[in-house]
Amino acid sequence: DLFVAGSITTSTLIEWAMSELIRNPKVMAKAQAEVRAVLKEKGCLEESELNKLKYLLSIIKESFRLHPPVPLIPREATEEREINGYKVPAGSRILTNVMAIGRDPRHWTDPEKFKPERFLESTMDFIGTNFELLPFGSGRRACPGIALANANIEVTLASLLYHFDWKLPNGEAMEKLDMTEAFAGTVTRMNSLNVIAIPYIPTVAA
Repeated sequence: DLFVAGSITTSTLIEWAMSELIRNPKVMAKAQAEVRAVLKEKGCLEESELNKLKYLLSIIKESFRLHPPVPLIPREATEEREINGYKVPAGSRILTNVMAIGRDPRHWTDPEKFKPERFLESTMDFIGTNFELLPFGSGRRACPGIALANANIEVTLASLLYHFDWKLPNGEAMEKLDMTEAFAGTVTRMNSLNVIAIPYIPTVAA
């Protein structure tokens, strides 16, 4: 169950990130330029190079903000509390709506727009220390696989952006990509992402 849960949320986030990149070609081009400049012709990302991919990390943060794979994080009140005038009895089941938090206009400028640049000069992370961005929860009950999930997402996205250029079939406009969501245990795309991968052949200096 642990491996299944981890792989589903990771693959869901990657599909959403690729969807946003397809719909925002300029962002994709900038990300590809960064990845290809770091990897050069070797085409293989090493762990020591992850910290060089600043824009890619910003894309991942922005994808988590707009599309947290698990939109509602459950908790239980261990003792009675009062929050904003509401009494919360001990034993109450509480759902934190991290999707609503990530799109809250009180905390985000243009909250519905995909703008990775908002994170370039920001120290905000998604490991639970910033309550505006909580895709993995926070505190002692936060997801224990944060570091592994992030590394898997970074390596996979970097590989997809390095090795391929992307377009929609039948000449469809990339900006018109359908982004309808389907809500279940995770928030997935209503329709699977259908794209064409064009292999990228790096130019090797003589």
